[in-house]
Amino acid sequence: MLAFQAGDARAFEALVRRHRTPVFNFILRFVGQRARAEDVLQETWLKVVRSAGEYQAKARFTTWVYTIARNLCVDSARKESYRQATSLESPVSGVDGEEGRPLSEALPDSGASPERGAYNARLRPLLERALASLPEEQREVFILREYSGIPFKDIADVTGVSENTVKSRMRYALDGLRRRLAELGVDGDLADDGRTVVG
Repeated sequence: MLAFQAGDARAFEALVRRHRTPVFNFILRFVGQRARAEDVLQETWLKVVRSAGEYQAKARFTTWVYTIARNLCVDSARKESYRQATSLESPVSGVDGEEGRPLSEALPDSGASPERGAYNARLRPLLERALASLPEEQREVFILREYSGIPFKDIADVTGVSENTVKSRMRYALDGLRRRLAELGVDGDLADDGRTVVG
């Protein structure tokens, strides 16, 4: 980012290559619609370009870009007069305009085993339903931590609340997910260390 501030356009390309997919996945899970997520992602990178002069090295670039993305997601949600979440199991349009595979299959795979993959295929829609039932501030912390791997301290910077508040929201999110998953007939799917088994 410092190289981009100094006028190196190739540095911006490197930033986009490195951070595009995780930032897009965060935005997609936040807004729930692929088209909106793509729009917010574009706005995020435009804001990075426009605000490059304001970036200070005291903040990690990932914290800064996720803060921008989060704020744009919140703005996008406010602009919507209704909330229409797209399930990760909904088919997405292919490049030729035909309905394709489920959105969850289009997201990068972490290389899970076939057994775990089969288990996750059954669990994923239930987890998405449980996740959608959480209050927004808990869902946001869970997504940043579990899907994007952002440390609690950085989540605090992104969301503008204390680290203790972030940890509290995560604890409530995990409790809420356990309860909701139990109601949906799933038990023991959240590990004791707070990491989910969904790959």
